Amino acid sequence: MGHRPAAAFALAVVSAAFLAQTSPSPERAIAAFIDAHNADALSLLERVVNINSGTHNLAGVKQVGDVFMPRFERLGFKTNWVDGSGWRRAGHLVAEHPRSGRKILLIGHLDTVFEPDSPFQKFQRLDNGMARGPGIIDMKGGDVIILSALEALQAAGVLDAMNITVVMTGDEEEPGRPLAKAREALVAAAKGAEVAIGFEDGPADPKYAVTARRGTTAWELRVTGTPAHSSQVFRPDVGFGAIYEAARILNTFREKLAGEEHLTFNPGAILGGTAVDFDAAQARGTAFGKTNVIAERAVVTGDLRTLSSQQLAHAQQTMQAIVKAGLAHTEATLTFDEGYPPLAPTDGNAALLAVYDRASRDFGFGAVTAVSPDKAGAADVSFVAGAVKMILDGVGLMGHDDHTPSETADLSTLPSQTKRAAVTIHRVARGNQ
Repeated sequence: MGHRPAAAFALAVVSAAFLAQTSPSPERAIAAFIDAHNADALSLLERVVNINSGTHNLAGVKQVGDVFMPRFERLGFKTNWVDGSGWRRAGHLVAEHPRSGRKILLIGHLDTVFEPDSPFQKFQRLDNGMARGPGIIDMKGGDVIILSALEALQAAGVLDAMNITVVMTGDEEEPGRPLAKAREALVAAAKGAEVAIGFEDGPADPKYAVTARRGTTAWELRVTGTPAHSSQVFRPDVGFGAIYEAARILNTFREKLAGEEHLTFNPGAILGGTAVDFDAAQARGTAFGKTNVIAERAVVTGDLRTLSSQQLAHAQQTMQAIVKAGLAHTEATLTFDEGYPPLAPTDGNAALLAVYDRASRDFGFGAVTAVSPDKAGAADVSFVAGAVKMILDGVGLMGHDDHTPSETADLSTLPSQTKRAAVTIHRVARGNQ
């Protein structure tokens, strides 16, 4: 977890002394501005956390965007709200600051998992330098860090020359469909970018950042069998029924694929019986069956996570082959939904992490290493993999228990994460890597 307030204060003193001796003047100005305006950043964080922006609260998502848009405009950015009606979501905030230098893409998101009917709605300060609130680390804290870092760069006199685009999506927690349309603006913003930085909370520990993420896609298995009296099960002319076939398929998935590095596949829900009614959108349903009737239908839904497109293709091919080798008198189909692509580890990502790590060390905040991709879930930054050669994520506000009513931020990491981000942006914009 992040530093406690006393430790953070001591660290800030050491950092300031170190920077005074070693850092160029713009970086000293960046650090000074962030320290002087930390209260403003905290006030902004509280304001946006107190606006409900559950993914399906389209007006709330837009309201959070409306808070950030004029702040980007004051920094010289041209802002645009990309309407999301084409994919049944609120839309995205895009802020552009085009210049002739190396293009840097900064990625955030405005929505949370907490809809208006959630009892968890408000920012709450705690006694130990922490604060609790819906989306406080996932990822309104990261959004505030983006803006605060850019404000610090402007105050230091270096922003005007930078080529920066910011995209804050409005449906990261539950993307709209079609997915290609929902991420069209993000993909377009990545064109020509050499560097992309995502401000998710990631592993929630400032000692780590994300250079690789596994992609994820949902799958659905539907099986039919021959209904008959249970006393006839296994007969050559009757077969095994839908539930036995579903069980065979799932177990063979496990036998053939479990244990492969970075690959997971999880059946999250299963229904079987004489009749099945499953609502995929709500991930719930009902089934009817009797112990003396061979099951006619079964439905299973799950997810598949892989680290590369090659691993994804191999896993899907293997799973489809298993489905086709069916038991007698059964039929099964396996379909895959659109999903988040993987962010494979690359030399460019490692190089960007090295810049971030150096900035962290220069501020006295310690080393930063890459977290295992097995501990990093899917995120928007993966959609620009392949288009951008240097990508880093998980450098937002630190804390714990995101996606739960206990979502908590360590407020002492707000200035430290902002400093590391701002100086990293400054250095990569100058070509220092």
